[in-house]
Amino acid sequence: MTVTLYRLEGCPHCEQVVDRLDELEIEFESEWVEALHSKRDEVKRVSGQRDVPVLVDDERGITMGESDRIVEYLDTSYAAA
Repeated sequence: MTVTLYRLEGCPHCEQVVDRLDELEIEFESEWVEALHSKRDEVKRVSGQRDVPVLVDDERGITMGESDRIVEYLDTSYAAA
């Protein structure tokens, strides 16, 4: 399983997702993004947006942003597994 989280240090929305990933014991890789919004080219290439967090779940072919949506996806896809 390959789950990648694009995140920014000190971002409370990113930490919300990290906390849920940890609670569900989901292994993931962190990709740290630039603090300057205009410099977040890698996350834009992956997701079409420069906002974080962005979760990429390669196994399920999912790329999504917005922390509440990501947490809901993790609960739906992994909590019952």
